Amino acid sequence: MRVGLVSPYDYSAWGGVQEHIRHLARQLRGMGHEVGVLAPSSHKDEADPDFHRMGGVIPIPVNDSVARISVNPMLSHRVTQVLAEQRFDVLHYHEPLMPTLPLGVLRISEIANVGTFHAYAKANVGYSYGRGLLAPYLRKLHATVAVSPPAREYVRQYFPEVDPEVIPNGVDVDRFRPDLPPIRHFLDGRVNFLFVGRLEKRKGVVDLVRGYARVRSRIPRTRLIITGEGPMRHQIASVIRTERIEDNVVLLGRVPAEVLPRYHATADVFCATATGSESFGIVLVEAMAAALPVLCTDIPGYLSAVEAGVTALTVRPRSPEEIGEAMVRLASDEGLRRRLGVAGSRRARERFAWPVVAGRLLEVYARARLEMTREVGSGVHN
Repeated sequence: MRVGLVSPYDYSAWGGVQEHIRHLARQLRGMGHEVGVLAPSSHKDEADPDFHRMGGVIPIPVNDSVARISVNPMLSHRVTQVLAEQRFDVLHYHEPLMPTLPLGVLRISEIANVGTFHAYAKANVGYSYGRGLLAPYLRKLHATVAVSPPAREYVRQYFPEVDPEVIPNGVDVDRFRPDLPPIRHFLDGRVNFLFVGRLEKRKGVVDLVRGYARVRSRIPRTRLIITGEGPMRHQIASVIRTERIEDNVVLLGRVPAEVLPRYHATADVFCATATGSESFGIVLVEAMAAALPVLCTDIPGYLSAVEAGVTALTVRPRSPEEIGEAMVRLASDEGLRRRLGVAGSRRARERFAWPVVAGRLLEVYARARLEMTREVGSGVHN
């Protein structure tokens, strides 16, 4: 099967959707399928030979983050050219109602179309006011998927006629595993807490740092390792200084993708303290695959990935006090850490491993192609 994966987001920038697409493409190719990726990119030179650059990007603030998307309405010629050359059997749109690329491809497509909804938030002004304009594009989707129950309900509150199947994000269980060589200079007898993610407001890193300050005063032989970059880096560094925990907190910046799993193998606990607007939490699944116990906030997206009390300890968002108490508990109880880690590893491999996820998506592709064939045979036109 020839599959085209369509993304609205800057393919050269790190992001959950982009990583999802990269891993899905790799998995599908490994299963014998041909895959092309259509996305905008801020870089003209992309290492992936099957990547088709669909214009540049501009940053747009959205959902307490920044979306780097193309808003070029003049891409139709490029889209038509690529679709004619590649002759895909199915097109898989990630965030199919995002401007402008997914909508542009959907408008032109005459083959089976599958849409995955990744996002979750309190509200979507575009969906609310654009329902009438977006309805014809929705009708061109032969099958829909959501990465979690919250993502499913989020899109259904605006488009109740859509009924996505929940298929979660995947994890590379060969990449994230507990037997990798650790970062040796962090193996000094301290309990290592690890954060991985973009340093932006919704990730709750300031809450995590303030929570950790309570740990350091009670259990000095601990360390908080923070990886990632973002607009709040300077504010986080200021909080670290104010709390006088510079000797116990390491603000690493962005870690190369090939090195990141070694930090999981170094850590004793994984922390994710987002305040909301997370549809799933792929970082939690990566941590579980590495057999790490998880400490996370009890927001809906995260509760779609972990099992509270079994693979993770959960706390209320925006609560440094609860975060600190949970960190103390985990730092003090090696047996608890081990139980949570073993259960998480099992869950990651059984539910979220990429062969499992890709296999389910291939079934969706097959159903979408049958639905398209049925429409053509009955004379139905979108």
